[in-house]
Amino acid sequence: MEAFLGNPGSGSAARSNGLLLRGSSQMGPLPDNIVESQSSLTDIAGTSTPASLAVALGVTGGLSTALQKRKRGRKGAAVAARRYDVYPAENVTGEKDACGVGMIANMEKPPNHELLNAALRALSCMEHRGACSGGMDSNIQLCGGDDSGDGAGVMTQIPWELFSSEVAIPADRSGCAVGMLFFSKDPKERIAAKTRLETALANENFEILGYRIVPVNPSVLGERSAQTEPWTEQIFVRHPTARGQKLESLLYIARKQTEAKLSYDSLYIASLSTKTIVYKGMLKSVHLAQYYKDLQDPRYTVQYALWHRRFSTNTMPRWPLAQPFRTIGHNGEINTIQGNYNWTHARSSAFEHPNFGYRMEEVLPPCRAENSDSGNLDCYVELMLRCNREIPEALMIMVPEAYQENDNVNPAEDAVKNFYEYWGALQEPWDGPALLAFCDGEYMGAALDRNGLRPARYFQLKDGTTVVSSEAGILEPENAPAELFKSKGRLGPGKMVAIDLHSGELIENDDIKQKMAVKKPYSEWNKVFRESLPTPDFLGADHDDPVSKAVEEDLITLQFDLGYTIEDTEMVVESMAQTGKEPTWCMGNDKPLAILSERPHVLYDYFTQRFAQVTNPAIDPYREALVMSVEVYLGRQGNIMADAPPTYFQNLSTNNRLLRVDSPLLHEGELDAIRSSGLLTVELSTRYAHKDGPGTLEKRLSDLCYEASNAVRNGAELIILSDIERPTQQVSEGNQSAQDLGAEKDRLAIPALLAVGAVHHYLIKQGLRTQASLIMNTGQCWSTHHFACLIGYGASAVCPYLALAHIRKWHSTDKGKAKADGQTVEQCQDNFRKAIVGGLKKIMSKMGISVLESYRGAQIFQCIGLHDDVIDVAFKGTPSTMGALTFGDVANESMLMHRKAFPELEQGDAAAKLDFAGWYKYMKSKGEFHMNNPDMARALHKAVRENSPMSYEEYRRQIMDGRPVTTIRDLLDFASDRQPIPVAEVEDALSITSRFVTGGMSLGALSRESHEVIALGMNRVGGMSNSGEGGEDRLRFTPVMDVDEEGHSPSFPHLQGLQNGDSAASATKQLASGRFGVTPEYLTSAKQLEIKIAQGAKPGEGGQLPGAKVDKYIASLRNSVEGVELISPPPHHDIYSIEDLAQLIYDLHQICPEAKVSVKLVASAGIGTIAAGVAKANADVIQISGHDGGTGASPLSSIMHAGAPWEQGLAEAQEVLVSNGLRKRVTLRVDGGIKTGWDIIVAAMMGGEEFGFGSIAMIAEGCIMARVCHMNSCPVGVATQREKLRKKFPGTPEHVANFMLFVAEEVRTILAALGYRSLDEIIGRGDLLRPRGNSDVRTNVPQPAVVSGMGTKQEPLGGPKRLAKTASVDLSAFYTDSPPEEADRADWVGVTRNAPAHANGPVLDDDILQQPEIRQLLEQNSGVIEKQLAICNTDRSVGGRIAGVIARKHGNYGFHGKLNLTFSGSTGQSFGVWNIQGVNLRVIGECNDYVGKGMCGGTIVVSPHSDSTFKAEENVIAGNTCLYGATGGEVYLSGRAGERFGVRNAGCHAVIEGAGDHLGEYMTNGIVVSLGRIGRNVGAGMSGGLIYVYDPEDQGLLMNELNAKNLFRVTSAAGEQQLRGLIESHQQQTGSVLASTILRDWSTAVGKFWQVAPVSEQSRAEVSSFADGESPAAATEQQQPAVVAAARRPPRSGSPGPESGRWGGSSP
Repeated sequence: MEAFLGNPGSGSAARSNGLLLRGSSQMGPLPDNIVESQSSLTDIAGTSTPASLAVALGVTGGLSTALQKRKRGRKGAAVAARRYDVYPAENVTGEKDACGVGMIANMEKPPNHELLNAALRALSCMEHRGACSGGMDSNIQLCGGDDSGDGAGVMTQIPWELFSSEVAIPADRSGCAVGMLFFSKDPKERIAAKTRLETALANENFEILGYRIVPVNPSVLGERSAQTEPWTEQIFVRHPTARGQKLESLLYIARKQTEAKLSYDSLYIASLSTKTIVYKGMLKSVHLAQYYKDLQDPRYTVQYALWHRRFSTNTMPRWPLAQPFRTIGHNGEINTIQGNYNWTHARSSAFEHPNFGYRMEEVLPPCRAENSDSGNLDCYVELMLRCNREIPEALMIMVPEAYQENDNVNPAEDAVKNFYEYWGALQEPWDGPALLAFCDGEYMGAALDRNGLRPARYFQLKDGTTVVSSEAGILEPENAPAELFKSKGRLGPGKMVAIDLHSGELIENDDIKQKMAVKKPYSEWNKVFRESLPTPDFLGADHDDPVSKAVEEDLITLQFDLGYTIEDTEMVVESMAQTGKEPTWCMGNDKPLAILSERPHVLYDYFTQRFAQVTNPAIDPYREALVMSVEVYLGRQGNIMADAPPTYFQNLSTNNRLLRVDSPLLHEGELDAIRSSGLLTVELSTRYAHKDGPGTLEKRLSDLCYEASNAVRNGAELIILSDIERPTQQVSEGNQSAQDLGAEKDRLAIPALLAVGAVHHYLIKQGLRTQASLIMNTGQCWSTHHFACLIGYGASAVCPYLALAHIRKWHSTDKGKAKADGQTVEQCQDNFRKAIVGGLKKIMSKMGISVLESYRGAQIFQCIGLHDDVIDVAFKGTPSTMGALTFGDVANESMLMHRKAFPELEQGDAAAKLDFAGWYKYMKSKGEFHMNNPDMARALHKAVRENSPMSYEEYRRQIMDGRPVTTIRDLLDFASDRQPIPVAEVEDALSITSRFVTGGMSLGALSRESHEVIALGMNRVGGMSNSGEGGEDRLRFTPVMDVDEEGHSPSFPHLQGLQNGDSAASATKQLASGRFGVTPEYLTSAKQLEIKIAQGAKPGEGGQLPGAKVDKYIASLRNSVEGVELISPPPHHDIYSIEDLAQLIYDLHQICPEAKVSVKLVASAGIGTIAAGVAKANADVIQISGHDGGTGASPLSSIMHAGAPWEQGLAEAQEVLVSNGLRKRVTLRVDGGIKTGWDIIVAAMMGGEEFGFGSIAMIAEGCIMARVCHMNSCPVGVATQREKLRKKFPGTPEHVANFMLFVAEEVRTILAALGYRSLDEIIGRGDLLRPRGNSDVRTNVPQPAVVSGMGTKQEPLGGPKRLAKTASVDLSAFYTDSPPEEADRADWVGVTRNAPAHANGPVLDDDILQQPEIRQLLEQNSGVIEKQLAICNTDRSVGGRIAGVIARKHGNYGFHGKLNLTFSGSTGQSFGVWNIQGVNLRVIGECNDYVGKGMCGGTIVVSPHSDSTFKAEENVIAGNTCLYGATGGEVYLSGRAGERFGVRNAGCHAVIEGAGDHLGEYMTNGIVVSLGRIGRNVGAGMSGGLIYVYDPEDQGLLMNELNAKNLFRVTSAAGEQQLRGLIESHQQQTGSVLASTILRDWSTAVGKFWQVAPVSEQSRAEVSSFADGESPAAATEQQQPAVVAAARRPPRSGSPGPESGRWGGSSP
């Protein structure tokens, strides 16, 4: 790297290279003290740029500015900047975690041991939220396994009484501190570490009072915990003079000095403080106090404690990663950790604070690669504390709430908003789901991230005790009876609560944030140091901008030069200009990977977007956009540790003056406005002379980096990298003609992504990155993926001048004007921006990132095909596979494009239009090859319809032989260690087909005919079809027994070729985020249940079904509305973390114990870690899908640019599962473009045991790959709901069965040639693979290899045959050199075939079902039984197994008895899950998350205990995400619910007394009534059903603008009757005081209700009464002209309840 990025030679520096310096034209006399520095900028440019231009800064927005002094005489100056490494790629794919967390405090009582016991008991109630090395604790008890806990711990105040008995501690402890130390057990290493620590402490003048060996009981440790158990001691120190913050700072310096010299294996300092101490380890909850004997000692007395239980997705035990850390316990995932880590290190060069003075460098960098994401969050918080921030303040800075949408005029909230606006420009959020419990000995508290997905319940007791926890029900009932509770609530999204540990004051959300916000004059600072960019209009048709005119005149040449194709312009740019949305496409990505393509690709194509799955959630950019922000800030960030922003005249180098821009997409006018903003701007050209060959690129990139760094050192605040050949200033001054602005044939552009990434990383390495922003002014950027890459690798904003020029030129044509449909050219350009910004939000949301500033530089990508040298320079820290392309190769690809722009370079003719590249569409003999093509489809149709092996061989030949290399497996071949055997000795075909499955293609995406034929065909061969996410007709759950001799059935009249005994039931039933059609009967009809976390075609996003395909039949199956488009949410509502996925798996094992549960993942960097977590979460099957999966409809960029090949995912998952001892717990399944037996053999050798077929199964039944699935116009009836087209469907079950049997026979042939008798024998045998030899034809009859030659992977003579690109591809990740030990087979092959599903262990439902009278009730199907039972929070999914038993016997609606169960206590998660008709559940107490999930009948009633003294309607009684996917039944809650109540409700009727944000999100049916306050975003995405909200103070509802038009008053008699009836039922069921009050004054109260009714419901009698001919919309305007405004503003008055506003509940 150093050699590459050295100083440029004289030749490069001597020419202009387009470097341009800009300031404002408004300038006065220059200060004398800057004259000396003028030459340095000129020297960089190598031009005669006027000094006045080079150094001028403007006076804008009332801000007086002057130039920075160039020479700084203090440490940390740019000229002597500190350098830090970026976040390592291995950490990106490494360990993830989630957990349960909580805190308890009582400052009114003296310290006592009982409070510690209460904390430890609460921790034990979190065991189901943690895991062990061998999996979930409940399954280990059943099946065995290593019960080494993933981590548990407590943080408390220091128990001086306990320690004083063993250590001589002075009476005055004000200068004393205690450290908790994890040493190596090696005595020599331990002594060396102690010496290092003691030296560091002595340097700070600490006196060591002594050590104490911590008494432990190692007998409770699991195997892996014991293997890595540290030697634990405590150190006691005293400082003679330092006290308070000074003392803590000296302890911090000593610790950081020690850590800088030692690894955590030698010494990990769990805590070193005057106030708090941490006891933690790789332990289970119940083992913590057993292991640490101190915790059992009655002298261990405390007033507060914080606890944590960890669920790690990896199981290599690491004691330091257990929590709590030194200040926080974190339940969540930092999705932006890579960017946060890099930006923190980049900023460190500017960090200064008086508390450290010249010693600041000794504590930097604050973060450490050895830490987890949570550990680094803790480290950064700790540095802020040492720089005089208070811990609530630090967390407000790092994890801000979504303040942008808050339009409140409350002055107190304005102060908080000013705080967030100031810090939002300087510190990117540490973004991701987070419940943070925090404590520093001054404050204790908890905070939630802006999305609020993590549960956070709180309780106040009358004796002064306060508890915050992940769950309710964690206190012993005998110690906390109902009458002792003062209030019960929850933290809302972005909210916080804190306890002042000195005064004992409980400080609620508004007060603690106000206290932090008024510490500094943020309002004034924002006026002085923040400005907003003016917003000039887009260029019009008659603009006079010379640069843009020149671009338009030379448009096609520039487009050729920068890599455009005709598909890019027509399908992407023009489409977005017309619609303002990303284009939709279908059928997946079946073209070659960019690294395998024979065509040149833009550099973006070698990068794929990473996405959230399992360990962290994607978020919903459509329905929850209110938490997202795309604004950016330009300029120098300076020293954010300073107590105040210095002025320019104090120290310009640390100034915080920044320019706010609303969007990262800039048009030409905005870029000019930025140039004139007063920020000192340097513009660098990315063009270079290519005459010296490909090696020139690397040299020019080095020069570019040097020029950028030198510019920043000399004061530049903004660097513009531009591939426009001439500087625009010269044009505007008339120095150049417009013709000189076009591309030159001897000047090549550095790929924009390479330029940005290289400069970004070089500035990080030089410690300069935060002193200037990067803008890319490029023509090589036109899709959302391109923008995402540029921003992800450091650009703050992008001007896509060539895409905008194309839109203007396109709009000027008759064709363009017609397609624009009356829109102006300015509107079309704005549409393009809207589409790009919307696409960026979608891409960010796939990784769970809400704020663009957090996405910038976060590098949320994986690279496929670039050499490590390129990665290290421009993309360091990016996970990479198949390294191949060097700088020279990249330059060659650019040159191939350049030659098309200038065909005279090869004596060719200029092209009249852009090439057809075939990126998206297939055209024979033109453009890119596609695996799924008409020739292949015709060959397969002939084979399966004629049942002809010879025809199948022709199909196989087309797939295997003579086609371009397309996939990773095409580069591999077999190398057997055995002699061939006869095929007759190989397992039979049906044994092999029993391993075959089809992909989750929904009924709706497919026609009824094609969906059923696939199921029938798969059932015939013993395989498993998959229902997809659209539900399934219950008619299909029983075999077909009415088939005539011609193969026709009256039950299925639309099908042909049936046989009696056929089954049309999908063996695998899928649960996706939309939960369409998921009912108890649906679930219990399954042999396997699949949780779709992601799908290959668009991982991180939900399914999409165009409205035209939602006909009456499809709508009935999905409980939705006919004709309304269905875009499922991403997987975040109940599977947003590993422990919540474990809960859903538990829910499914509960209702259907016999069915295995599979989890569908998509290959990506880090998939192995994810798979390990899924295995520990009790999944039976893990499916790894490739990026090339098909889909009925998806955004085009998602199909093309997300996910990775299944070969990578499978190989990584196999390796991680084996190394973690988890492989034997699961079956590995793989799918994605599998088409032949050869593919299956490769997949098996990589570890696959089951194999999925997607698009190819559709082709087998008749699909011709017309690629119009999303348009509902499939010409052969496979993927359409149009009746006329469905009649053309040609497929029969036999066609599908024939294909599967052909593939199985091919598998048998290959196995025989390899000398193996079954697939079982080759599973996991990566040693049987090798890089492909010099034969261009893969064979299914491989020759046996010489055994002695195995393991060396010697190539045949002549070497492997490769494309030019692939000649140096590294394939080492896809095979192994030696076979695994057969004796250890169980460790590298999955569970035994046909083994039973994992179990939940003993559950409360089993106890209920074993009672004879209940068994009799279920059998007789009549009668009434009532039972009273106790319940606690560890009783999870209660009712689920009962529902399953009933559904199997009687279906969803066939049970006519009544089972009335009353529970007393606090229920566990998923109470009433899958509840069914006839089962009535009542709780006296409270519930946790997911009440009524998926229920389809019965009732659930929850009321507080009769001894409770608080007002039920002001307190929380149920958790988050209740009624998710419910299809029926009734729910009555006498109290408030959490966030996302009624999300995806599809039929349940519910009455509650208040809720948090997102009430009724994406409802498609049912009714929800809220009698109390609700939060933001009511009814977002709602397409059916009704919501009623009581609003006695007329505050309005907080809704998005699209939904605000669906707001009504209750004016119709039918609506009033419906509403009153539900409230009366609520009062009768719960005895609700609030309901009684409303009913007593009904005539007044009814006028205070709002009704939310989507368009599909507005014709219902309940919605409104309209005059003849009057439209609902018009009536809405007449009824409440101010309602929409009210609906968009928060309340300005009112009396919030205990968890509203102050505590953080989301109130209006």
